[in-house]
Amino acid sequence: MPKGYWVSVYRTISDPEKLAAYNKLAALAVKAGGGRTFARGGRVVAYDAGIAERTVLVEFDSFEQAVAARESAAYQEALVALSDGAERDFRIVEGTN
Repeated sequence: MPKGYWVSVYRTISDPEKLAAYNKLAALAVKAGGGRTFARGGRVVAYDAGIAERTVLVEFDSFEQAVAARESAAYQEALVALSDGAERDFRIVEGTN
């Protein structure tokens, strides 16, 4: 079964305090949903139209599990905490195997 991945690139961070509150709640939601964070805010080199900002990569055992974690009540609470504190490109992608 192909794995599922959350890929999130932050275009701008306007409120670091909201981001910090989101990070605490999101980490709990990811763990509860069975996700494993592989990258979060480390060094980035962007090419083409890429953005060299904070990037987050989270792996789940399946695409469906990744979607369920994103839709969970715990993650929705994290999104409320973030609100307008950042603009980001968030997507869920299916792995190749």
